Amino acid sequence: MGIYLCSVDADAWSDDDVLGPAARLLDGELVRRGLPRCTPPPAAGLGQGSGSGTWFEEKMYRPMRTFEELCRAQPDGDECCEALLGWDLLIPVDFIGAITLPVSGPYSDTTTVHSAHRVLGAARGLASRLALPPQVPSRCDNLDLGNWFGGPAAAEAAAAHPGPWTQDLDAAYYTALYLRAAEHSLRRQCPMNYV
Repeated sequence: MGIYLCSVDADAWSDDDVLGPAARLLDGELVRRGLPRCTPPPAAGLGQGSGSGTWFEEKMYRPMRTFEELCRAQPDGDECCEALLGWDLLIPVDFIGAITLPVSGPYSDTTTVHSAHRVLGAARGLASRLALPPQVPSRCDNLDLGNWFGGPAAAEAAAAHPGPWTQDLDAAYYTALYLRAAEHSLRRQCPMNYV
């Protein structure tokens, strides 16, 4: 059990028992703002295996306290925290601020939507400050990041690329998770949500 951050395919996006109600309201709001609709890719071809970058799924298994503290310690701390932690649904459409939909999700009474462009900017800033090493998986599939941070690869990278990221693997993990989630959303043109 636990909370997972996952990419969303067209089937889940249109399913009335999953994201359909939020998707319809969101499309209406995007059109009202003069923005393109969010159209996820079809399920076919997803889940090709580790490193394929076609399906994103990561478990929120590490403590998050130090990551929140890291966000708040930035010069734009409140904005950084809001960009990375203030959403239920992430979409590959560029807009400023948040869109709040009157649809309950699995963890809140409303659905707050953010732009992957904004999350990417905030996550890149943290990744730069932590000097995340180049070995962190870039095209992630089923738990690739969690396995990397929890396995010997992280220790090997720490020896080869020491830096601030080694001082707090929890904060480094969530920095990498949000960075890769935003990159995945933009690359695959798909929403991301918590399940």
